Amino acid sequence: MNTLNSVGSHIRKLREDAQMPLRKLASLLDIDQSTLSKIERDERRANVQLLEEVAKIFNVDKKSLLVNFYSDLISYEIEDEKEYSEILKVAEAKIEYKRTIKSKR
Repeated sequence: MNTLNSVGSHIRKLREDAQMPLRKLASLLDIDQSTLSKIERDERRANVQLLEEVAKIFNVDKKSLLVNFYSDLISYEIEDEKEYSEILKVAEAKIEYKRTIKSKR
């Protein structure tokens, strides 16, 4: 899966590759068809719980869905910032630091 595609596009591709109608996947996810349609068109955000269910339904690793989800979230928040590259580097350093501290507990 191309990681530059959105999580909504990823879900749509999984569904279409499985030749599953939108209404069937919506039913399996226990959400309204219009909600799933909006998620697939990136008009509404999915949540982690829904992505985990999608991964189970299509028997795929949830990692690629989560990578798309969080990269969509981050890119949306900082896409207009000139210093986006530095922001991402500092965020990565902070995450590494916090993980180091947690692992020492």
